[in-house]
Amino acid sequence: MFTFRELRSKLKVVEGWSRDYFRSDTEELSLLEKVDDSASQSLEYLSDDEDRAPGKLRLVLCVTTNIVSTVSIVFTNKYIFSNETLRNCQMAFASYHFFITALTLWVISRPFCGAFVAKSVSVRRNIHLIVLTCAQVVLQNISLANSSIIFHQLVRLLLTPVTALLGFLLYRSAIPKAAILPMIILCGGVGIVFWSDSYSAPNTAVETSSKGVICAFTGVIVSAFYTSLVGRYQKKLQVNSMQLLLNQAPMSASLLLFMIPILDTPPTTTGLSPSLYVAIIASGFFACLVNVSQFAVIDAVGPVSSTVTGHLKTCTIVGLGWFLSDHSISKHSIAGMLITLLGMCL
Repeated sequence: MFTFRELRSKLKVVEGWSRDYFRSDTEELSLLEKVDDSASQSLEYLSDDEDRAPGKLRLVLCVTTNIVSTVSIVFTNKYIFSNETLRNCQMAFASYHFFITALTLWVISRPFCGAFVAKSVSVRRNIHLIVLTCAQVVLQNISLANSSIIFHQLVRLLLTPVTALLGFLLYRSAIPKAAILPMIILCGGVGIVFWSDSYSAPNTAVETSSKGVICAFTGVIVSAFYTSLVGRYQKKLQVNSMQLLLNQAPMSASLLLFMIPILDTPPTTTGLSPSLYVAIIASGFFACLVNVSQFAVIDAVGPVSSTVTGHLKTCTIVGLGWFLSDHSISKHSIAGMLITLLGMCL
């Protein structure tokens, strides 16, 4: 027989052994849980890296496509509009570009592509942007047809200061003080190029007419109005940029189609070279790529960061326009270009 004290000591030994046994199991379970957590975290990191890689690749592809297509369409349209029979067909070209863009957006919005979900907006609520879209595209084409590539592209840089000024006048948006000096330098450089292109000597590159100058500056003002309103319309209509463009493009193409008999001069197609037909087809293709890739870049990095792409496009177009020009460039034009690029980079 065990005494009560001996029995209690034996029970303590058994209790300690069982506690140690279950404690070791608990520690093993917690250790396994930690291993599982670390493994799942490492898998999450790997999946994040895998998700980021296609995202970065997609962004690089969109930026590259936007730069190449923008540069290509400027020089392609300049080549097309250098033909006298096609120079006065601005409504037809703009309608053609909008039609190709609308068709492409409709295709990529279908379920088998799934790029975005189409959303219908009534014409009555969207008519202001439709008119502004038509006006800015037509004015840019007329400007390009009646001015040098360098002047046309440098004037487009005025879109930033004009948009800032309109934002201040319409919505009392504050203009950062640090941005005032670069805007003044940029405007001064464009003014020098305008003066040099318009009043240069007969032996220099006189490619800019008064019609091109008026349309260039008017196009900047119209584009600034469009830029100021498009963000508010997206919030008001609760649509993204692709959905808004899909609603604008077909209506813009239809509106310009009705204006062709009134404002365009029918071209004589008998004397057109095969290269012009190829350029016309390529122009619609490039216009579609410009519209789709531009909105993709804005959605990916935001409107502010996307201006870096715009600066790179400007430098590329100005450099190629300078290099490919058959005429001599005056010293004043060179000085104006350098001043403009300085203001752009500040």
